[in-house]
Amino acid sequence: MKTLKCDLCEVTAEGETFEAWMQALKAHYMQAHADVMMSKANLTNEEKKAEMEKWMVDNKARFEAV
Repeated sequence: MKTLKCDLCEVTAEGETFEAWMQALKAHYMQAHADVMMSKANLTNEEKKAEMEKWMVDNKARFEAV
């Protein structure tokens, strides 16, 4: 089981896999960081996809490094 902090604050989430960790963090993101998610509402679908892919790559690397 790995425990990592949210990339935006000090809250932690646990998961055996990156996908499980990401799922555990999802509710926190929706509640605590809704403003960040909403700030991306004006992006094109391509830009949103690129942002999400970058987040996934960056955070998977963080998860794997633990």
